[in-house]
Amino acid sequence: MSFDPGAQLDPGQVRDVRGRGGRGGTLAIGGGGLGLVLAIAYVLLGGDPSVLMGNGAGTGTGAEPDNSTLQQQCKTGADAEQRPDCRIVGYVNSIQEYWSGTVQGYQPADTVFYSDAANTGCGTASSQVGPFYCPNDGLVWLDLGFFDQLQSQFGARGGRFAEAYVVAHEYGHHIQDLLGTLQNQNGQTGQNSESVKIELQADCYAGVWAKNAADTKVVAAVSKDDIAQALDAAAAVGDDRIQSEFQGRVTPESWTHGSSEQRQQWFDTGYAAGDPNSCDTGA
Repeated sequence: MSFDPGAQLDPGQVRDVRGRGGRGGTLAIGGGGLGLVLAIAYVLLGGDPSVLMGNGAGTGTGAEPDNSTLQQQCKTGADAEQRPDCRIVGYVNSIQEYWSGTVQGYQPADTVFYSDAANTGCGTASSQVGPFYCPNDGLVWLDLGFFDQLQSQFGARGGRFAEAYVVAHEYGHHIQDLLGTLQNQNGQTGQNSESVKIELQADCYAGVWAKNAADTKVVAAVSKDDIAQALDAAAAVGDDRIQSEFQGRVTPESWTHGSSEQRQQWFDTGYAAGDPNSCDTGA
């Protein structure tokens, strides 16, 4: 994936509260995203569930975000080619540009960079939770260290477009929130649960954006290798793969996000069609 070097980035769509910490509340899994599946994997690895609730000092979102670095460093597509945080700004800008022209009445959602722990509208999240969308505050929450975790713990090959897939998936949940789909979750699990259907639809929406990304003012081109990176990342966070790796058996009745094959299939469906109307998972 390459950015248009002359593209003007809008870092105002990202809030930076890294290093602020957070405390209190309950585990934040948001309205959807990779957060829940990674939290489950963390516990299966032997982690202390209480760690997921965060216990750092600070005020989290109660403090004013410090966007000075982003404002100074993330000005153009050329900056996105050089800095990981500017790269995420570029993804967010491109994704929101696409959806604002596709969904009538689209309401922008900021992404929040955090580290260690943060207070969110869905409770307190620690970095082990992973990225998620919180419908209570309408924000996408992201610890940039997750992308290293995606490779080191979950075996994804990584790459820029693996990052883009993750961000686009979370914005897929924002679209569902705007359309009223996200409210269909009932807490049930399993292969045919509403939770799985919602997650697969978010994967499909990510594929739709990927197909149209080069038409935005930010992204210059998306290659076949970029799509391969996204598909690999989708497979890495499939319920069956994570369960097999971390608990030694697959239990479809507890699935919340879908199998690796399903996740790849629905991202590919969205990418092939380039149309959100193709993303009817039954959610």
